[in-house]
Formats: sequence, structure tokens, C-alpha cells
Amino acid sequence: MKTIDDLQVAGKRVFVRADLNVPLADGEITDDGRIRAAVPTIAKLAGVGAKVIVASHLGRPKGAPDPQFSLAPVARRLGELLGEDVAFATDTVGESARGAVAGLADGGVVLLENLRFNAGETAKDDAERGAFADELASLADLYVGDGFGAVHRKHASVYDLPARLPHAAGGLIATEVGVLRKLTEDVARPYAVVLGGSKVSDKLGVIDHLMERADRILIGGGMAYTFLKAQGHGIGRSLLQEDQIPAVLEYLERAKAKGVEFVLPVDVVGAPEFPDLKTKAPANPSTVDAADIPADMLGLDIGPRTCELYASKLADAATVFWNGPMGVFEHPDYAEGTRAVAQALADSSAFTVVGGGDSAAAVRTLGFDEAAFGHISTGGGASLEYLEGKTLPGLAALED
Repeated sequence: MKTIDDLQVAGKRVFVRADLNVPLADGEITDDGRIRAAVPTIAKLAGVGAKVIVASHLGRPKGAPDPQFSLAPVARRLGELLGEDVAFATDTVGESARGAVAGLADGGVVLLENLRFNAGETAKDDAERGAFADELASLADLYVGDGFGAVHRKHASVYDLPARLPHAAGGLIATEVGVLRKLTEDVARPYAVVLGGSKVSDKLGVIDHLMERADRILIGGGMAYTFLKAQGHGIGRSLLQEDQIPAVLEYLERAKAKGVEFVLPVDVVGAPEFPDLKTKAPANPSTVDAADIPADMLGLDIGPRTCELYASKLADAATVFWNGPMGVFEHPDYAEGTRAVAQALADSSAFTVVGGGDSAAAVRTLGFDEAAFGHISTGGGASLEYLEGKTLPGLAALED
């Protein structure tokens, strides 16, 4: 895979497919981590005289312009981080985009409007997707793929566009791939994996793949209750994917046969109702044994004994991969489990990887110094699919 160091970019129009898909609330960016992660590649290209055309998606618009998903706030924040004005095109391949690109001086940067405002970006039809890629290609001389959070998507700007221009990987993608290789090849042991999040079905593939590699797997979040139910425990009104119980039982049996330690919560924190995440009003939680959750209770976080247990299971690890919060961390009454796991990683001397998505957001929301972790990924879904052993279209498109 070529990198930007292999391209002659001075004076050239360089299309950078970044991942600037940041959370917004009332038009304001609530976590700019992905923008900050994109800055080094953009700044490097601009610094050597490239005319940089940055493109990204944001949210899930329906293939047409939708003001709530505009990248305008992102353009402003990107300019602040770069320390220079970033032009903003109000369309993707139309008059505004063409005019903005034509007006770029060497070292200038323009951000195109949300790629998903054009139906061709996400089209299942190869011809429709290819037609949009042709229009994007006409704007540029070179292509740099640096949106790791989107490389698992077969989208026009990720998969089709690199075939139409000389291309290379940006610094972020090169770093992400290097980190993921450390989690799959010649792994330093003991290797511990922490998996959370709401649905066990989202993580079955990665559990299956890591069963051959990890020494221990710690389970938290909403997905833990399907495991507890599979073991015959009462889980009250907690989240349950009953159709996944046979698969869960199979994994538990395989883990035992392979000597992989599966660690489940021993206590949980919960309440009869889901908390109000807008007001953050006190939720009056209680802590109960994980083997006997009351019938009227929702499990919403791992409990204090589980926090201690999980910290002890991570203490001697040489490699740790964490994806998914341990509970509803957005509410202070249910953030302690996620905080405990983050603290255990921050205190560890292991090579620690936070696998993007909600885990990365939790680290920042809870006030941790990002430098305390070995790597914080920008792509939760992409990281998981890589660890499942899947071919990621956006990486395949860069590997020639």
C-alpha cells in the first residue's frame, strides 16, 4: 500500500477522503476527535503545496441535501485546527464544488458538502456509484484515502474513486492498519479483549475470530445480559437477544475447550426505568447480583465488584483491545463501569487499543487523557470487521 510520501503532490489537486462524521447537537460539534485525527494528513499535504480537496460523509441522509447533516460546522472547526481558512463548497460535484476547487491556491484547502447528499455515494448499483465516482475524479489529480471509519463501506468515494486516480493511503489509515496488525499478528501476551455495547449480534463475528487469538474476553454492556440469560440467570427487563442464546452457548463451550477465559459480570447496577439522558436527572440506581436481577429491573452498568474483577483481569495483560462501553455511560449514574475499564487501560503498561465508536467517545466524555492509551481508533465498525478477518473495500482499493 503506497502512502502520501510516494506521491508527488506539489501543485496537484489532491482528493482526501476523510472521516469527519462527528456527532452534532443543535448544529454544534460535541466531539471533534475525528476532525483532529484528520488534520495531520491534510496539513502535511497543504504544507508541501498540494491543493487539498477534503470530502466526507456525516450521518445518514437519504441521498439528498438535508441541512441537519451539513458539514458546514465541520469546515469551521477544521479551519480552526489547521490555523487557516477552509473554503466550503455547498455541494459535492456541482457549481459550488467546481468553483471552490478552481479557486484553490497551492496549499489551500476546501471541504466539499456531505458526500451522502448524492445518492450515487452509497448506491448498490455499480453503474450509479461509478458515475458519481467519475464526477468526483474530475475534480482531482490524485486520491488519498484517509477515512478509516468508512473503509468497510463499498461507497463511491471509498471504493470506486481510487480506481480512477493515482492513489495512496494517508497517515491515519497507515497508522490504523499498523495497530490492527499488532492485534492479529505476533500479539504480545497475555491478550485481553473487552467487549461491550448493546447488542451481542454486533459482536459475534469478532468474538468468533478472536477466540483463536485472545487469552481472555471480558463482556459488558447490554450484550452481557444475553450471556447471563444463556447461563440460566434471571435478567429482569434487561436487554436480551433471545435468538442469539444458542450462538452464545456455543461460544462459551468453545472458549472452555480452547482455554480462553470468558469473564462475565458478577454484579450490575440498574433501575426500573431507563435514565433521562437529556436532563441527566438522578436515576436512583441499585446494585444487585448478576445472577439474580429482579424482575422489574433493567441492568444498565456493571457493578463495583465487576469493576474490580475486570481491572484485575487487565492488570497483567500485555495487549488489550476494548470496544464498547460497559453501560449507559452518558448518564453519571451508569458511567462507573466504563470509567473503571478506561482507568484500567490508562494505568496499564500494555499496548492498549480503544476500538473507536462509543468507546472513543466515552474516553473523551469521561475526561481521560488520550495520551494514556496506546491508540484510540477512529473507526469502530471498520476495526471490528478487520478483526473479524473481513476484506475491507476501502483498504482493498488502496492495495495495488
